[in-house]
Amino acid sequence: MYQVRIHGRGGQGVVTAAEMLSVAAFREGRHAQAFPSFGSERMGAPVVAFCRIDDREIRLREPVLQPDALIIQDPTLLHQVDVFGGLAHKGYVLINTTRTLDDLGLKELVRKFRFYAVPATDLALKHVGRPLPNAALLGGFAAVSGRISLESVAAAIREKFGGKVAEGNVAAASEAHDYVRAEMKEASHAQAD
Repeated sequence: MYQVRIHGRGGQGVVTAAEMLSVAAFREGRHAQAFPSFGSERMGAPVVAFCRIDDREIRLREPVLQPDALIIQDPTLLHQVDVFGGLAHKGYVLINTTRTLDDLGLKELVRKFRFYAVPATDLALKHVGRPLPNAALLGGFAAVSGRISLESVAAAIREKFGGKVAEGNVAAASEAHDYVRAEMKEASHAQAD
């Protein structure tokens, strides 16, 4: 079973991201489950959503305490909430940011986890006209994890939204996917040197 925890703030589409991730996995013939956890139900409050993906029926119903991957939609949460709690050694961390890990104060965690950054908010503004990073981050997640395809992410986005909103989000997800793939390629070349 592959477990994902998504951290963000109310109004950023955290719950929608988990739902679309589960739909993308389901479209590929897998079992999937998505659900949120709310602290206080107001705009800007920390929100966590979970997604599980497996080839077999999923019977667990508790929060994801030991994720294989994290999607962090709002980097301001990095030092406010224990976002890394329970993350598997060498687990994936996809962060919505244009800043470096040094700038974010995360350099000491580089040996422990695999970090990838994507300017998801910028991509959402470019393609959708609103600062909603969720769809772009799902495109980045498809590149990082290899658990779902970009095509399935696009289909899930189109199922959730319609018209220009859907196509803008698909464009943001596609650009994020390409951005992360380039980042991964660069990291593998750096390790080879």
